[in-house]
Amino acid sequence: MLNELGFPQGAPLALLPLLMNLAVGAILSLVLRWHFKQFGSTLSNREEFAQVFPFVLLTTVLIISIVKSSLALSLGLVGALSIVRFRTPIKEPEELAYLFIAIAMGLGLGANQTVNTVVSGLVILMIMALFKRQRKDIGDKNLYLSIDWTAGADDEPDKFIAEVNTILAKHVINSDLRRFDIRDGMLETTYFVDIASTDNLTVLIGELRADYPDIGLTFLDQNQLPGV
Repeated sequence: MLNELGFPQGAPLALLPLLMNLAVGAILSLVLRWHFKQFGSTLSNREEFAQVFPFVLLTTVLIISIVKSSLALSLGLVGALSIVRFRTPIKEPEELAYLFIAIAMGLGLGANQTVNTVVSGLVILMIMALFKRQRKDIGDKNLYLSIDWTAGADDEPDKFIAEVNTILAKHVINSDLRRFDIRDGMLETTYFVDIASTDNLTVLIGELRADYPDIGLTFLDQNQLPGV
């Protein structure tokens, strides 16, 4: 029908170039995942979020490779994307930036711009790494740490605070207890802590939850708070 209407038909999709682009995309996705885990500064679970990059990049390669070979498929894709809605919240702008890089790499490989995509992608990641490294060298990261814990019948709040202080001393540069509330067996504390790297948070959280599985932890970057 498209031929009758005068629409040009694209060439059949070649399998070998597609497989080569997928292979290059898989390597780039691994590099991007390593870069995010190494230089990312988000407080969320970077290990889990980084697993999304290969799916996003390789899926984009496949979509662009198929769409560019057929006008009918490209028109169908426009209709499909107008229906699909993605409502997964992105908590950090940095996460959105990494997803955008993964999509851009997929677009370049899907358009057979393999060399340009590889070179440009690696250069962008190198520039980001330099900025991240420079930012880490500027100073420490200041965080508010809120702890919620329900004391049992045999638990002693004073002992709990002492143990938390001991654990914090091993993983932070400095800690300052700002708030301490106890009501109906519920203990709430707020610390102002200085950490050398966000990598210390993973170890700190793991040790606190190992000793107190039901503990509630909230980290807030005070540098992101609006000025008063």
